[in-house]
Formats: sequence, C-alpha cells, structure tokens
Amino acid sequence: MIKIKELKKTFGSIVAVDGVSFEVQKGQVLGFLGPNGAGKSTVMRMLACFLRPDGGTAEVCGYDIIKNPIQVRQNIGYLAENVPAYSDMSVGAFLNFICDARGLEGKRRNELLDKAVAMCHISSVYHQTIETLSKGYKRRVGLAQALIHDPKVLILDEPTDGLDPNQKHEVRQLISKMTEEKCIIISTHILEEVEAICTRAIIIAKGKILADSTPGELKTKYNCSLEEVFRKITTAKVA
Repeated sequence: MIKIKELKKTFGSIVAVDGVSFEVQKGQVLGFLGPNGAGKSTVMRMLACFLRPDGGTAEVCGYDIIKNPIQVRQNIGYLAENVPAYSDMSVGAFLNFICDARGLEGKRRNELLDKAVAMCHISSVYHQTIETLSKGYKRRVGLAQALIHDPKVLILDEPTDGLDPNQKHEVRQLISKMTEEKCIIISTHILEEVEAICTRAIIIAKGKILADSTPGELKTKYNCSLEEVFRKITTAKVA
C-alpha cells in the first residue's frame, strides 16, 4: 500500500533524507525509529504530501505523491508531531470542520464522527475549546481527525507523545485493533511501543536506512534488547 523509491530531501546544505526506499503492506504496523534529526518526520511529511521530495518518489494506494497528491491525501490519515489545530475552535467544531474538508455527509458523517470520538475517548471534552485542553487530550483530538474518514493508510508521528501510561495503553490497543484492515506507519522514541504493536521496524539515521526487520529478529541478530540494538546501530552510524 506504500511504495517508496530513492526518496530524497535537502534543506540547504543539510541532507535530511538520502535515498530512502521501502514498502509497507496492508496489515503491517511499521515502527519508524531514529535519533532526533534522523529524517523520520521528513519522510512522513513527504508521504502525506506536505513536503515535495527533491528526488525519488513514492506511491500510496497506487497514487503517486507528486502526480496525484489529492488522491494520496484522500487515502491517508496523518497525525503530525505537533498536532496542528485551530486553538479557538471547540473539539466538536474542529472535527466537523475536518468532516467538511473530507467531504463527509449525512448518516455516514455522523457515524464516522461518533466512532472517532468514542475510539479516542474525547466525548468529555467535545464542547471545550482546543486551547484549554491538556497536551494528552490535544493528542487524542489529533488522532481523531486522522481516523475520522476511516483511511486505508495511517501515518502517525509520535502518536502517544504527552499521554499518561493508561492513555498510551489505550492508543496502543486502538492501533492493534486496526492493524488487519490498514497499513500503519508509526514514528516513536518509545521502544517498548515498537515491541508492543509493531510487526516491523526500520531504523534510520542521517537520512539513511540502517536496519529493516521485525523487532524480534533484530533482538535475535544482535543478541540484546531492542534498546541496545538501537544504540549499537545508530552509534555506529554516527561514528
């Protein structure tokens, strides 16, 4: 459902993404790992058509991110790292605005809206303005807008950032329930999260892929914990 080929992006003299290639199939949850500045978010933003690549290309559900950006956006749900939203809107008004933008109408609109609110446990803050919410609730609202149109592909940048342990568990359960029907990419710094819900892990540093395997296979290959695997691979690259 996702095909990436030799994707490149530079910002001035900085090479953020340097010839990245990989594919993700339906039913896979890919954990995208790397130190700060590794290129994870940049890859996700290009996939979501927020950034245009300087080289290479990618397809989402058969649509090219350069030639067919509208169709790509229709097929993905994207949760950005900083959860951009209109702070003076209420949660309900914001989610209804997203429904308008997504072209959702009638009975299906109401069903999908109710489902997203229930899945993300935000009914208690539905009438509050977004600026009054805690970081955790803002994260949940961001997740709700990504899920609201029932997309085939989910691109989630740090989906549990700012959540307390119980909330993190709820989000992980939610992602696990959606696995069979969707293709999911998750960027995270929480390695236990990768072990809990990801069927595959890619480690990236300085814009290049250093490892691509299942969490279990990585631990077996290096005979250590996933945290140690991550440290060994990324340290070697930096050195």
